Amino acid sequence: MTAAPQPATGRTAETPLFAGARGDICVSFEFFPPKTEKMEEQLWDAITQLAPLDPSFVSVTYGAGGSTRERTHATVSRIVRETSLVPAAHLTCVAASKAEIAEVVDQYWEAGVRHIVALRGDPPPSDGGRFVAHPEGYASAAELVEGLMKRHDFEVSVAAYPEVHPEAASADLDLDNLKRKIDAGATRAITQFFFSTDAYFRFLDKALAAGITAPILPGIMPVTSFTAIRRMSGNTEIPDWLETMFEGLDERPGPRALVAAVAAADLCKRLYEGGVRDFHFYTLNRAEQAYAICQLLGLRPKELAA
Repeated sequence: MTAAPQPATGRTAETPLFAGARGDICVSFEFFPPKTEKMEEQLWDAITQLAPLDPSFVSVTYGAGGSTRERTHATVSRIVRETSLVPAAHLTCVAASKAEIAEVVDQYWEAGVRHIVALRGDPPPSDGGRFVAHPEGYASAAELVEGLMKRHDFEVSVAAYPEVHPEAASADLDLDNLKRKIDAGATRAITQFFFSTDAYFRFLDKALAAGITAPILPGIMPVTSFTAIRRMSGNTEIPDWLETMFEGLDERPGPRALVAAVAAADLCKRLYEGGVRDFHFYTLNRAEQAYAICQLLGLRPKELAA
C-alpha cells in the first residue's frame, strides 16, 4: 500500500486542518456602543459569551466626530462595574479641544479605566471625509498619545496599517507616523483588518527595521457581509479567492457565518505558524464567529475571578 503524501508542514494528508491546535494564544475583542435597547442586549450577550475565553482586554469604539462619546463611556463604565474584564476605551482627536479630551480621560481614570485606544479618528460626513483638527485640539494620534501620557499613566494602543492608511502619502510616511505614536508612549499597535499574511509579516519586518519594537497585534475581521468588507477595506486587498468563497451567500447568513469563521480561523492559523500568539478580533457585537475561531485555535474557556 502506498503511503499518503506528506505535506511540507509535517501534517499527513489525513490530518484535520485544526488538529493539534494548542490554544497557547492571547485574544482581545472589540465591541461598539449600542444605539438601542435591543442592540444593548446583543452586546451584553456577546460579552457574556466571550468573557470565559479570558481576553487580555476588550475595547469599545468611538463614533466619527465623537458621536458616541456618552454611549462609549457608559458601556466602558458598565464593563468596569459588572465584569472582571479589562476595558479599553477608544478616544479620537475629532471635533474636540484638548480641554474636552482631558475631561473625558479624567472621567475614564476615575471610573477605573487604565487602557485607551488612541486614534486620530474619522471625520464626520459633514466634513466631506477630510480630517480637520480642532483649533484647540490635537492634530494627530501621536499628539493625542503624548497628551494622554502627560495626563495619566495609561496603557495606550494605537492603529497600524499593513497595507498603508488610505490617506497616507506613502508607505514610508505611514510607518513614520506609527513610530511617532509608539515613541510618544503607546504600548502596542493593533492593525486594520487584512487577508494577506504576507502583507502582515512584511509590515512587521519594515516596522522592526524602522526601530519599532512594540507588539503589533493582527486585527481579525470575520466576513459578516462581503459588501460591508468592501466598503470598509480602504487599501486592504480583498483576494479573488475570498470573493469566490462567499459567492452566493449574501442572502444566506447562516452558511455565510460558518464560512467566515473557518476562513478567519485559517488566517489565524497561518499567522500562528509564523509566530503570532496575540490576536485582536473585531466582533461587531456578535460572539459566535469569534468564539468559533478561538475554539478552532484550541483556546478553551477559563474560570473568571468572581
